[in-house]
Amino acid sequence: MQPWPYPLWIAHRGAGKLAPENTLAAFRHGASFGYRAFECDVKLSADELPFLLHDATLERTTPRQGAASELSWDQLSRLDAGAWHSPAYAGEPLPTLDAIAAYVRGNGFHLNIEIKPTPGQESRTGEVVAAHAQRLWAGAAVPPLLSSFRPDALASARAAAPDLPRALLLDTLWPGWFDVAQSLGCVAVVSKHTLMDASLLQMLHGAGWCALCYTVNDAAEAERLRALGIDGLITDAVDRFSPAT
Repeated sequence: MQPWPYPLWIAHRGAGKLAPENTLAAFRHGASFGYRAFECDVKLSADELPFLLHDATLERTTPRQGAASELSWDQLSRLDAGAWHSPAYAGEPLPTLDAIAAYVRGNGFHLNIEIKPTPGQESRTGEVVAAHAQRLWAGAAVPPLLSSFRPDALASARAAAPDLPRALLLDTLWPGWFDVAQSLGCVAVVSKHTLMDASLLQMLHGAGWCALCYTVNDAAEAERLRALGIDGLITDAVDRFSPAT
């Protein structure tokens, strides 16, 4: 197994739930607690610009309704992605992957990009996001980790940017997942934390992969996973877990 270049602790969607997820404000808030590695969700606008958003639709985190993929970046860029969280963040915009890359690289941070396609756009999203990431991190000592629940998105990412590391995300241990991760040339598997046990960790490490878990917000669970020898913990609780420990 290759040495893992990323920190153990990774801030989920920037700063978990303490700031509006997947915004620059959330990244800055996470960084204020000492975090140096972040996870975010990236999908495509109608004109195929990669930007940060978790849901396929807009209504949970912006005033707009409907599918995000149906709006151009010009339209998306005008939306308020902060007021839903709290008045202090009113007016916070959706960020592009370019903007996040500039912030992360400018501060020497690390990034896990979850490719989060709008349903039906899996392959194209993987291709475009990977191509942008390859350009944005050209010459970087540590590239971003590309992850996805969708194997077809990872396959297209591999075709577009084969040198960028990939990880398969798992919310269940569905039949054939191990063979799929092998076929995709993954360097890691990121599982729901409740799936991880000594047997699974041994299987992953035996295959030469690193093992990460999401979303670890409980101290006892974090200690259980660390005792197993986990390689990465993605958390919302950036105010409760010190990334220096």
